[in-house]
Amino acid sequence: MSEHDHETPGPRPRHDSSVLGGAAALFHALADVERLRLLDLLAAGERCVSEIATASQAAISTVSQRLKVLSSEGLVSQRRDGKHIYYRLADAHVVELIESALAHANHNHAGNGNGNTTTNGKANGQ
Repeated sequence: MSEHDHETPGPRPRHDSSVLGGAAALFHALADVERLRLLDLLAAGERCVSEIATASQAAISTVSQRLKVLSSEGLVSQRRDGKHIYYRLADAHVVELIESALAHANHNHAGNGNGNTTTNGKANGQ
């Protein structure tokens, strides 16, 4: 018997396809620098759309479209106050996710990573 012959089945995924699909959609929403910039801004606290547009130097319609994508994946939530719509990160999981992703990117960018990145920040072999 070789070292890879097992009498029991191999490891199984910890999550089912629907959970994995949901996570993939979430990461797809995060995979845009400008949407990630909005999340980073919202990590500092709730903002109305016009404040977000000013801070990100983008048109309100562009910001609204980006927020719609983030909202559809449950990354941001909103409330209306008169004519203004305020956005915030949806919950503590989103805060942790954004902070972890940015800390990881900063760690690798600072040259403290494992050496598996190229000068453009993409993983070697990608």
